[in-house]
Amino acid sequence: MRRLLLARHAKSSWRDIGLTDHDRPLNGRGRRAAPMVAAALDGRGFVPDIVYSSTSRRTRDTWALMEPRFGGLPRVEYLPELYHASPRAVLDVVAGAPRAANTLMVLGHNPSTHALAAHLARTGSRKRRDRIIRSFPTGAVAVIELAGDDWDAAEAGGQLLDFIIPRLLG
Repeated sequence: MRRLLLARHAKSSWRDIGLTDHDRPLNGRGRRAAPMVAAALDGRGFVPDIVYSSTSRRTRDTWALMEPRFGGLPRVEYLPELYHASPRAVLDVVAGAPRAANTLMVLGHNPSTHALAAHLARTGSRKRRDRIIRSFPTGAVAVIELAGDDWDAAEAGGQLLDFIIPRLLG
């Protein structure tokens, strides 16, 4: 089975209005949340083999704070096509993941992360699935065990194993 971790970047700052959307950094809350989310993923056995990340500063900053928790194991690729990607574009990126990878994290943005997680989480805890339908907050990660053995079949969805939300981690 393949595990797909759909992650939204941690909370970003709007302080510097002169920055482009692509160049916005994390704020203090985001800098605190990213390592906590990584610790929760690691503690629950959801360590990615590979990470595909948007090229935005806030996704890069989020990954920089998460990566140390995983001991340098995941390889990260920054993909410009994930910035403002549609859910279909994200699925196309997932379909190209290496066969050797069992757990893939896609670190991106809303609304695509939210829409895709809600679409792919076909089974699993009703409470968690309802929570995803309502909201996909910054820093959150949906962990979905896909029904098929190939990344190009991700569109079929699967079971929502977990939905990690920073504010619920304590």
